[in-house]
Amino acid sequence: MERKLNNYAILKQIEGTPWIAFSAFERFPELVCGFSTRLGGVSRGMFSSMNLGFRRGDAQERVMENYFRLGRSMGFDPERLVFPDQVHRTVIRRAGAADCGKGIIHERDYTGVDGHITDEPGVPLLIFTADCVPVFLYDSQKRAVGAVHAGWRGTVGGIAAEAVRRMTEEFGSRPEDIAAVIGPSAGPDCYEVGEEVACRFLEVFGGADTRPQEAESGGSGKENRTEKSCINRPEIVRPAGGEKEGKYWVNLWEANRRMLLQAGLQEEHIAVSELCTMCRQDLFFSHRATGGKRGSMAGIIMLR
Repeated sequence: MERKLNNYAILKQIEGTPWIAFSAFERFPELVCGFSTRLGGVSRGMFSSMNLGFRRGDAQERVMENYFRLGRSMGFDPERLVFPDQVHRTVIRRAGAADCGKGIIHERDYTGVDGHITDEPGVPLLIFTADCVPVFLYDSQKRAVGAVHAGWRGTVGGIAAEAVRRMTEEFGSRPEDIAAVIGPSAGPDCYEVGEEVACRFLEVFGGADTRPQEAESGGSGKENRTEKSCINRPEIVRPAGGEKEGKYWVNLWEANRRMLLQAGLQEEHIAVSELCTMCRQDLFFSHRATGGKRGSMAGIIMLR
């Protein structure tokens, strides 16, 4: 069963387990790529039902059953998955067959990794998210893939661009040959941040304003000091307004898209799924919407 969600995403369901496929990658039969939903699993309560996080407090046997169900539906072997160690940094690691199972049936022997790349078939790369941005990369010329976890720190740190750089370094990829999908995550009308984080985005993407400000000097006149203030840049950051004084909406989709463009990808090779995890809680877990009372979703990419 298939149902088109929008021009960029398709809800597929095989053997009762749904997952999200991406239209931009459907033309590559050699590629397995998808994103889990919260549906079709065996977990209960706030983890209901397709929880893929072992560290959320869910029963381990239920999580493993969820992986086997998703693997049968998508077409990957759960016992070969390569897990990251997501710490909101920008470290990209090359993975191979020797890494299969690390994080799910074997202990990881690496830390601080928020993305993997590989050019070996049968090595499924996994990324966890529940509002942060999953970025999937595929070079059809060199047959190489990447999976990246981009929270706000990873986004301003340029982790998507770093993955592209590592693919060029490791596999000889050309950025213009790489296709990218920005997967389900908190959308531009939902990802709320404070002024400090908003200014971080504007420093990177333009719009942070540094100017002399008049300040009290302790009672005897005034002195100049330099302060940083945020200027509205609607395509990346805009004030939330209303009762959310001092809060801003950040567009992680557009920010990561621009990072990929700066890394050399062609505009027509970058697709945004336009699925918001906070708006579509019928399909997805959302960390922010539930205050952390949720399960984990995962994106997987693999060369057949």
